[in-house]
This record gives sequence, structure tokens and C-alpha cells, in this order.
Amino acid sequence: MKETKFLTDEYKDEFDKLVCHPIQSWIWGDFKKSMGAATERIGFFEDGKLKSGIQIIFSKIPKTNYTVGIASKTLMPEQEHIEALKEAAKKHRAVFIKIEPDIFKPVQKDKSIKEEPYLEADSLETLIEEKKNFLFKNGAKNGKPFFEKYNFILDIEKTEEELLASFHSKTRYNIRLAEKKGVTIIDNSTEEGMEDYIRLMEETTKRQGFFNHNGDYFRRMFKIFPKGTLRIFEAVYNDEVLTAWILFNFNGKLYYPYGASSNSHRELMPNNLIMWKAIQYGKNLNCSSFDLWGCLGPNPDTNDSWYGFHKFKSGYNPQLVEYIGTFDFVYKPFMYKMFNIADKIRWIILKNKRR
Repeated sequence: MKETKFLTDEYKDEFDKLVCHPIQSWIWGDFKKSMGAATERIGFFEDGKLKSGIQIIFSKIPKTNYTVGIASKTLMPEQEHIEALKEAAKKHRAVFIKIEPDIFKPVQKDKSIKEEPYLEADSLETLIEEKKNFLFKNGAKNGKPFFEKYNFILDIEKTEEELLASFHSKTRYNIRLAEKKGVTIIDNSTEEGMEDYIRLMEETTKRQGFFNHNGDYFRRMFKIFPKGTLRIFEAVYNDEVLTAWILFNFNGKLYYPYGASSNSHRELMPNNLIMWKAIQYGKNLNCSSFDLWGCLGPNPDTNDSWYGFHKFKSGYNPQLVEYIGTFDFVYKPFMYKMFNIADKIRWIILKNKRR
């Protein structure tokens, strides 16, 4: 017998074993709740056993009584899930719920990746189109992406020798250069380490000209996340922190969501060494893969502010993948239209401020 429930804390451990990304983890929901969002976890049961789950983060639309729900990096919705979304939307007065399934295809096929959401089939394109059409037939619209459409995933089950040999020659050179010049990598998963990250993050966003979360966001994250899940690595030279990275470890995979670097001693290539040490750390944890949290795609624009990050990550020869897409399930069409207009205006204002 199948059953659907809104879950309470007693299901936390079971839920976390079933979801496939830190953004869907129970602790991420608690983190977002601490910042004023409403978190809903929906469980899908068969014969009394929890078989799958979706976590939706509902954020209030300013000056209204409505919300927007986001379920990113989640499962591929089937009919029972779509019905549950309607219930959750009604409960939280949601204008729409944005769904981003953690389903991807390789842009250049690489069978060495053995991720569960990696759909290996001769008819891969057909299968993905069928899944998209199912969502569209059930009322979904193409939505504005929350996460990047493309990502780099590195298989770290290979030996260190195999990994090094696969890297771009310039990347290998830069790793050796950083080591030779005396850059060291430390695990500084402390409040002090988070303050180092925040300081460098503010420096990086100013230099690169993009938006990021504020310091309180990251302080709260460090306070809430278990220390076994969140680590802070630093690249240090002559007692100066040149680079700081935040890493997530979840369900046998390593993730690189946040990185920041100093303007000084960039010639020492600290980022190349910290990436290599992060890969070794993931291997020591027996992680199967290293998720690099987004990239520009197969034909990157060299003028894009993210191009430097993309090129840096590509030097490690990861697999480029493309996600199935972003789908908005709309429950209040007029409000949805007004929301999208307001969102476009907001981004125009923000970009003008940045300039």
C-alpha cells in the first residue's frame, strides 16, 4: 500500500539516506528554516516503509501572504509526487513550486561515471524527452534555473596516479609550483576559519563582480551544519591565508559549493593545490565523486565573469554534464506572471548597482 506524509523530525535519518544531494538534506532544510524560510519534507511510503522524499523550501514573497517553493536537486517527479506538491502548495499558499531533478546526461559521454542519476542508455535523449513531456503534460512550465544547468563531476575512485595523469599539463604544473613555493593546505573547520572565508569571499566578489551571500549566512551555516559534513580548507603561505574553501561531504560524495581567494600571491597557484588536496580528502573518505557545483557549459563565453572558475575546474578533466532542466508547477497564474516581471526588474536594478 502506498502512502504520502508530511514528515516530522523522527524521519530525519531515514530521509537523509534516501535523498541524493546536500541541498535536499534535512540539515539544509533546518539551515534555511533558521533564516526565516518554511521547510516541508514529504515522504513517500510503500507498505509502511519510507521509499523516497522531497524537501521543499518555501520563501515568503515580500509584502504578500504568498510564498515560492523550491525543490532543487531532488528526485524525478512521478504522478504521486505531483499530487503531493499540490498539497504542499496549498498548505503554504505557494504561487508556484520550482522543481530541479538531480538527473543529468553527459555532454561528452564518459562511462567511468557511475552516479545513480546518470542515465546510461542508448536511448538516453529519448528517455529524457519522455520525462520532460510527462512533466509538461502535468502542468509544468520551463522555469528560470535556480542551480546552474551544467556541472563538472570528477570521478575520484581512480587512483591518484590516474587522476594526476588525466589533469591538464598546466594544472599539474601549477600543483607542483604551489608545493615547491611553500604553500600548505590546512583543515581549519573552526569559527576562525569561517571568518577567514568570509573575509576572502568579500574580496573575491568585489574583484569578480558577482553576487554572494553575506557573512551572517555563512556564520549560521557553520553553526548549524555538523562538522563531519562541512569542512573548511585553507591554502596558507607565510602565515597568510590565500584561499579558503567550504566542502560538503554527503552520502559518499564530496561537494565544492563555495571558494574564495585573496588578491595577493596569486602567482603561487594556491587554488590548484587546494583542489588537489580536496580530491585526496574525498578519496580518504571513500567518496565516489567530487561535484564541482556548476559550470558554464560546452561553449563558455570567455567574457563571462564565471569563465575563470570554469576554466580552472576544467583543468582537472571532470565530466561535463547537463541537467534535465528546471520546471515550475504554477498554482496561481496571475501572481506567477507578476512575480516573474518583478524578478526581472530586481535583477536589472542589481546589475546596474554592480556596474
